[in-house]
Amino acid sequence: MAQQETMTLKRFQEKFDTEQACHDHLFQIRWPEGFCCPKCQSQSFYFLETRKLYQCVACKHQTSVTAGTIMHKTHTPLLTWFWTIFLVAHDKRGISATYIARELELTYPTAWLLLQKVRKAMGDRDANYRLAGLVELDDAFFGAPTEGGKRGRGTEQTPVLVGVSLNKQGAPQYVKMQVIPDVKGKTLIDFAQRYIEPGATISSDAYHSYNALAKEYNHQPLKFNVKENPDHLKWLHTMISNAKAFIGGTFHGLAPKHLQAYLNEFCFRTNRRQFEGQLFNRLLSACISTDTITYQELTI
Repeated sequence: MAQQETMTLKRFQEKFDTEQACHDHLFQIRWPEGFCCPKCQSQSFYFLETRKLYQCVACKHQTSVTAGTIMHKTHTPLLTWFWTIFLVAHDKRGISATYIARELELTYPTAWLLLQKVRKAMGDRDANYRLAGLVELDDAFFGAPTEGGKRGRGTEQTPVLVGVSLNKQGAPQYVKMQVIPDVKGKTLIDFAQRYIEPGATISSDAYHSYNALAKEYNHQPLKFNVKENPDHLKWLHTMISNAKAFIGGTFHGLAPKHLQAYLNEFCFRTNRRQFEGQLFNRLLSACISTDTITYQELTI
């Protein structure tokens, strides 16, 4: 299957060397058994070449290979989209809009918008996945601290709740990171109900807000002490450290309002770290499976 194909740079250049090749690939992914009208499911159609639209013979509904996807109504060539997705999928450090603009000869706003749309697709794809089994849970704070201000809880930095599920051998499986308004019990419960399977065991530090989790989960709080409990929340703190390095190393001056999008990118890539050669097709599938977002929606 296409999504299991290993996509090297050489293979990518050979397979997607024209706009038509990208169009045909999207058609194959969306309609592997042949065209099917999204409105009436008829398989008979006319192709309107000048507008690149498929018109259903039965109901006259018109659609395109990008309709309903993150690329919906795009004015950017599909080849540019494919290159952007490939570059994002194959650079663990993260790709900046400045780099995309330079390498693909785009304006900075266009490059920034492309990347933000791809990050939305990443977040939407992971939104329905839930952590299970043993879950490490803690809060972290992102952003530069105010000069002379507090650090940790009470800081003016952006609070983020982080969950990491572990397998039976104690190794990390999946990670979730969510920007939160505060570290109150209700906020923690809302996160757990949305992202953690019922019946999971949650390991946290002993901060009082986490006690609220005991109502619905097997909660195992433990006061964090590096000397006495060096392995407590070890993988979670490793993920937090990696996420901060990822964001700080490439995306300098990141506005708090966009932090979630970059956390989504970090989690998407981390959760698929065992599928490195397949990340292009997996990310392309995510882009096809989600609806778009506009520049105005991202900047208001």
